Amino acid sequence: MTEFIPPAKPLIGDEERAAVDRVLRSGMLAQGPEVKAFEEEFSEHFGLGRACVAVNSGTSGQHLGLLSSGVKAGDEVIVPSFTFAATANSVALTGATPVFADISADDFCLDPASVEAAVTERTVGIMPVHLYGHPAKMDQLMAVADRHGLQVFEDAAQAHGASLHGTPVGAFGSFAMFSLYPTKNMTSGEGGMVSVANAQIERLMRLYRNQGMEKQYHNEVVGFNTRMTDIHAAIGRVQLTKVDGWTKARQENAAFLSANLQGVSTPPVAEGAVHVYHQYTVRVPADRDGFAAALKDEYGVGSGMFYPVPNHQLAPFAQAPHADLPETARAAAECLSLPVHPSLSQEDLERIVAAVNALAKAGA
Repeated sequence: MTEFIPPAKPLIGDEERAAVDRVLRSGMLAQGPEVKAFEEEFSEHFGLGRACVAVNSGTSGQHLGLLSSGVKAGDEVIVPSFTFAATANSVALTGATPVFADISADDFCLDPASVEAAVTERTVGIMPVHLYGHPAKMDQLMAVADRHGLQVFEDAAQAHGASLHGTPVGAFGSFAMFSLYPTKNMTSGEGGMVSVANAQIERLMRLYRNQGMEKQYHNEVVGFNTRMTDIHAAIGRVQLTKVDGWTKARQENAAFLSANLQGVSTPPVAEGAVHVYHQYTVRVPADRDGFAAALKDEYGVGSGMFYPVPNHQLAPFAQAPHADLPETARAAAECLSLPVHPSLSQEDLERIVAAVNALAKAGA
């Protein structure tokens, strides 16, 4: 029987297990020296040039980042609809309103023209998502923000190490959130890392994640318990030493797929962009769902549909304002993410290519 090729595969090795054991033996399990070291090493490793704050999930990081940047009830933040719901959820959790703009066909990220058309007197910020590991059009989006006096908040959940014209994602906006969920390009088991543009946002982030306290029992704001544990930070620190090799493998796997796939639209890379291929996403213009089922059933190749239901069609956001979203609708119907993770063998890659090409030729 042909072994199944999964669409994603977390990589946890002996070094991560040893790091966890080290923390367990230390007796310091909650937020402590491992978290502090992870924050500093993360910023340095990705060349962010700014402080980072670790939290217990990417969604927590996004929520606290918005609060720390002053987003409040009555405000509007422009977001893509073609993304995971956490993007819009984080805006709604502040009491603000997510306003949905369309994406560009080439990179699946926010379309600057659609964003500009969505600006109102209540708009305070733009939240681009560096979707699938490709940087959004940050030069154009920052220009829109400058024209209208808006902040920019980066959802970099899938884009560790991506960059545009030499600037790493996470170094553009007021803050940027990186997810450390198990299937991301690197993981801490669960968690999030937030890069911050200034000391005020950093201080508020640290207050909000720790019940509103900087000094114990001297609560300054109404806060949350969204701390990262030293156990998770220890895993993340080890993963930092491996992520560059994994990214290179993802890029090499993607290059092989792009050179050999036929009958599907492969993902382009913008000039000046470094794509880290959290997902390798093609377009299947006819019967995407049937294509995915045939990949699995006939060839043992897994795939993922990210995201078949746009956020503006979800029940919590049915009344949220949105522009005309034709590219969002097209992407939701056509996009299929093929395996690109570092665990793939050359034999796996060749099987993926053979399967996709055969199904595309047959019109499956």
